[in-house]
Amino acid sequence: MKALNKFLTVVCVMLVAQYSIAQNIAGSAHDFSPETWNASGEICIVCHTPHNAITSSDAPLWNHELTTQTFTLYSSPTLDATMAQPTGSSKLCLSCHDGTVALENFGGTTGGTNFVTGNALVGIDISDDHPISFTYDAALATTDGGLFDPSTASSGLGGTINDDLLLAGQLQCASCHDVHNGAGIAFLLRMNNAASNLCLTCHNK
Repeated sequence: MKALNKFLTVVCVMLVAQYSIAQNIAGSAHDFSPETWNASGEICIVCHTPHNAITSSDAPLWNHELTTQTFTLYSSPTLDATMAQPTGSSKLCLSCHDGTVALENFGGTTGGTNFVTGNALVGIDISDDHPISFTYDAALATTDGGLFDPSTASSGLGGTINDDLLLAGQLQCASCHDVHNGAGIAFLLRMNNAASNLCLTCHNK
């Protein structure tokens, strides 16, 4: 009986958390519930599913077709990080924002015709965007000289850079953007970037 009660408590907590997330997404740039190509009208289904998830994904219960593109990466003579093809959550983001995978390609559907356009389109040439999917550690901060050590407290988020912004020690799209719109800030930012506050959380300038 104790085990059952514990299980039911965990389930209830998860349901409340999911409801809260859905409430944050509602009305944001990631609310696809009113789109004609989303016949279910559900908020979460475009990215997540409770059944038959894509097991090769780095996200829980992933439901959206993954991009297979090879991207042109950021490069600079002053770049000290080691770059590689997008991984983790960044690959998930690019599975819509690269413009090659249709928005409605979820739940096993392929061959959709609705693609990200306008300012939301990143494309497959990401050489002019902030570098992603690289390891941000103390060694990189020391070599670069213009980055804070990731053990440094992050301004405005409560923990360290590593705790609040990095995913498995790497900088990803989700380091700066919260796809679930938790903070309710324009462009799905994790914190307000007035006076470059978000940028200056990592960059020691």
